[in-house]
Amino acid sequence: MHVELLRDFCIAKAAVTEHFPFDEDTLVFKVAGKMFSLVSLSKANSVNLKCDPERVEELRNNFEAVKPGFHMSKTHWNTVYFNQDVSDALLLELVTHSYNEVVKGLTKKVRAEYGLSI
Repeated sequence: MHVELLRDFCIAKAAVTEHFPFDEDTLVFKVAGKMFSLVSLSKANSVNLKCDPERVEELRNNFEAVKPGFHMSKTHWNTVYFNQDVSDALLLELVTHSYNEVVKGLTKKVRAEYGLSI
């Protein structure tokens, strides 16, 4: 996975914006103002993604490239390392899963405001 492909995939989703809220290195993608993906531009070897807690352990047990979220809640976030045993297709599926997890957590009013559905 190349960081530009990841960026293009994230930014193409509805109501997504990109930010550098922590420093000039950590690119954060938000949907309706809520984070769903974080990537370091200087390392560009992994991405932090939100995940359904029921799926977190399954992914960590089945893939060496999936670790508890670095500097994030270990219950809801995974760090997925690029170019290991997670295919690019699965990684993009996990990005979509992260995005959907955040959208599900938004109020109906906010979803309607941004034109989002579950």
